[in-house]
Amino acid sequence: MSAHTHDDVRKHLKLYIGVFLALLVGTAITVYAWTWHFESVAVTITVALFIACIKAFLVAGYFMHLMSERKTIYAILLTTVFFFAGLMYLTVWSRDQMPRGTTYSVGPNPPVPSVGTR
Repeated sequence: MSAHTHDDVRKHLKLYIGVFLALLVGTAITVYAWTWHFESVAVTITVALFIACIKAFLVAGYFMHLMSERKTIYAILLTTVFFFAGLMYLTVWSRDQMPRGTTYSVGPNPPVPSVGTR
């Protein structure tokens, strides 16, 4: 364990208090944004998501200490992208390989399979 000096703790405490105050300001802006009326719903959703993304970045980056975990986060992200791409490839690759006897119903009257046919 490394010993922390008083100045290190004070520096981190100032950072956490600054992030907390920024989150309070972001919450006040979110509450006040309820009274804003934009010309379209898309602009309203964009503004709300922008405010929410900034607040989520502050919480995840500083309070969850993800700002200092860049290599781990990128490794997990790349692994997730690799497996997602692999699963999507397998899904598209097996698209035409349906089990024998599978029938597709189109419309309100599905086709009735005849007895004895393959």
